[in-house]
Amino acid sequence: MVKHIIIWNFKAEMSESEKLSAFEKIKSGLEGLLGQIDGLCEIKVYGNPLPSSNGDLILDSTFRDEASLNGYQTNPKHVEVATFVRSVVEARKCIDFEI
Repeated sequence: MVKHIIIWNFKAEMSESEKLSAFEKIKSGLEGLLGQIDGLCEIKVYGNPLPSSNGDLILDSTFRDEASLNGYQTNPKHVEVATFVRSVVEARKCIDFEI
C-alpha cells in the first residue's frame, strides 16, 4: 500500500467564500474518484484547519501500490480535478510513502 498526502494553500487573494467554494469543489471532485480509478483504495479531503496549521486543505489517499499511484496521476478524471486545484492554490507539499 502507498500513501499519497498533499497539503495545499489557497491563493492569498481569494476571499473566504471563494476558498469555501473551491474547497467544496475539490473535495467532491477528488473524493468522487473513488471507484473510478484502478488501485485507488481510499481518498479524503479535509479543510477547516485549526489556527496552529500552516496549510488550508489536505488530501489523504491510499493506493494499492506505486504503479496505481502513477496511473492515478495521469488518469484523465484525476487530471480534470487537478487542473482546477492548480488554478486556486499557490503552494503544494506532497509526501508519498509505503505503508
